[in-house]
Amino acid sequence: MITFTVPQQLRRFIRSNPEQGYSAMFTASSETLKAVAATPRFVGADLPGFFGVLHTWGRQLTYHPHIHYVVPGGAVSKSDGTWHPSPVSFFAPVKIISKIFSAKLRDEFKRIGLLQDIDPHVWRENFNVNCQAVGNCQESVRYLAPYVFKVAISNSRIIKVEGGKVFFHYKKPHSRRWRSMAVDIMEFMRRYLQHVLPTGFMKVRHYGFMNPASSVELEKVKSLIELAYGFELEVPEVAQQEDAYPRCPSCGGQMEVRCWIHPLIARILEYG
Repeated sequence: MITFTVPQQLRRFIRSNPEQGYSAMFTASSETLKAVAATPRFVGADLPGFFGVLHTWGRQLTYHPHIHYVVPGGAVSKSDGTWHPSPVSFFAPVKIISKIFSAKLRDEFKRIGLLQDIDPHVWRENFNVNCQAVGNCQESVRYLAPYVFKVAISNSRIIKVEGGKVFFHYKKPHSRRWRSMAVDIMEFMRRYLQHVLPTGFMKVRHYGFMNPASSVELEKVKSLIELAYGFELEVPEVAQQEDAYPRCPSCGGQMEVRCWIHPLIARILEYG
């Protein structure tokens, strides 16, 4: 899974120009992945396949636009008609991906006529890109699936509205413990509404051989992968962190344990 983010100095501009900003992020990041795949020392093939999901919020409803991509470890070469695998542990070095993404995003803003409205010092900042192997990607898809229809905060995380403030639960990064936060109602509305996407904007996009319009069908890609590995393909195991709480079978979101009731107490409550 490869995640593209932008520096904090650029977020305010994208929030003021969401449709152009998000589209530019998709264009620059997808073109970056294609360029990296075509580089011989990484993959060396011109037809990768991947899909991305736009995510704009942080755990406290802060504005943090980024795109998560699920990328198969390799690509199809149109010249020799074979599958070219990427390194097992990563698709390409993140420093290289970051530099290419920054340059392509700058070029895209210039192409659409918005570059002059952006502080030029932004392009000197480091563009954070995360790239990690995720095995057969089932957990990654499971993680991303709720964001396709999920909003910035669910009703279950809102504790109460009292004294002109909204109280809600959140978790810090790399922590499983729930914490609570209180913000003014107007501030809560501001944080929530900044994550509303432009009308008709597609937050999930498919590229390369994962695009429905691709000239190479997925079954063909599967066959090329099997041929490349001699029909003995083994998906590398990657340790996945288990959830501290069960997930809702309907929406896939984490369920929160509010209390435990002893069976004897439950029976007394039921029959009086």
